[in-house]
Amino acid sequence: MDTLTLVITALTTGSAASVRDTASEALKDAYTGLRTLILQKFAGKAAAEIALAQHEVKPDVWRTPLEEELREAEISRDENIIKAAQWVMTLIQPQQAVQGKFDVQIIGNVQDYTRMKQEQLV
Repeated sequence: MDTLTLVITALTTGSAASVRDTASEALKDAYTGLRTLILQKFAGKAAAEIALAQHEVKPDVWRTPLEEELREAEISRDENIIKAAQWVMTLIQPQQAVQGKFDVQIIGNVQDYTRMKQEQLV
């Protein structure tokens, strides 16, 4: 599973599962944590924040706009978001997690990439 698909799947299934009365507090917390990390990544980008909020309400309609915003935010390089998405999916589908379904590989050195982006801003 690629990182973008993992994050979108975690957002979609996490949102649906976390509003059920039967959802565990761990799942609710994991979903909230993932969403918070993504909102931090989207800070100051109104279109991205709207896509995330609307995706919770109408995931089928807002999937593509959210994917575009996640791609633009280079979510596939954010280890914390990827780990948070993996944790959400592990709580929702533990058997598939054990089989390694949610394992992804982060391409490139995240720290070097972050430093390079910061140097470009200076």
